[in-house]
Amino acid sequence: MDNLILDKRQVRRAFDRAARSYDAAAALQREVCDRMVERLALLKFVPHTILDAGCGTGYGLQGLRRHYPEAHVVALDLAPAMLATARGKEGWRRWLPWAGRGRQSYLCGDLEALPLRAGCIDMLWSNLAVQWCNDLPALFAGMHRVLAPDGLLMFSTFGPDTLKELRQAFGELDGYPHVSRFTDMHDIGDALVHAGFSAPVMDMDRITLTYDDLAQLMRDLKAIGAHNATAGRRKGMMGKGEWRRLQAIYETQRRNGKLPATYEVVYGHAWRGEKPTSADERVVHFMPRR
Repeated sequence: MDNLILDKRQVRRAFDRAARSYDAAAALQREVCDRMVERLALLKFVPHTILDAGCGTGYGLQGLRRHYPEAHVVALDLAPAMLATARGKEGWRRWLPWAGRGRQSYLCGDLEALPLRAGCIDMLWSNLAVQWCNDLPALFAGMHRVLAPDGLLMFSTFGPDTLKELRQAFGELDGYPHVSRFTDMHDIGDALVHAGFSAPVMDMDRITLTYDDLAQLMRDLKAIGAHNATAGRRKGMMGKGEWRRLQAIYETQRRNGKLPATYEVVYGHAWRGEKPTSADERVVHFMPRR
């Protein structure tokens, strides 16, 4: 068995436990979501049915509602507690005039086995959830299946440099995988094409968060449910001596009084069906942020 395959039961359990603490620690996830929402204004596309695949606690639903107030939005997540938290926030729609009257539905399910009929979704949106899937070709094939002809897939995920400092520190500590495997942007683009998507557009940002100490970083990861869910993960607890050694290794990364945690954020969008004939209307090329 591949030691880096994710145990989906462990992933679901971790996010269920993190449902209450997620919002307080998910600053990066909100920032990435906001950047995705900004791009919606550049796309001349008005979907009737939207799937928020991996909706978490529901932050992205507000941005989708702002742009598409009359759409039927289906919020899907693997973790029942996350989905319940998102649903519990639905009252905000009563107080915002731009929220519209579009339907909002909630569905507990796995991105790798979408419980939806073929061709029922006009736009599939997914913010930082793809990295929790094991089989990228099968994932994109399933997304292609549920999208309507000329439907839009828009997503973000993490690339290989994500948490490189933590991966390096653990690599010097022991031989166990402690950080998930992340897929290169170009391989993601190839997988989209192989799944039948047309005109894929990919780009990438690097975002570095800083911390006073390693414990603060580890608390934030735990608070958002980003536990080590790899099949080859170490099953026992880390001893005090090992923790002190890990801290010492990570300290070599300290710059300007802070410890860095790098995130390589990959953005992508693609269309189901034939490549659009009017590039001005359907394809927008994004340049990496400087």
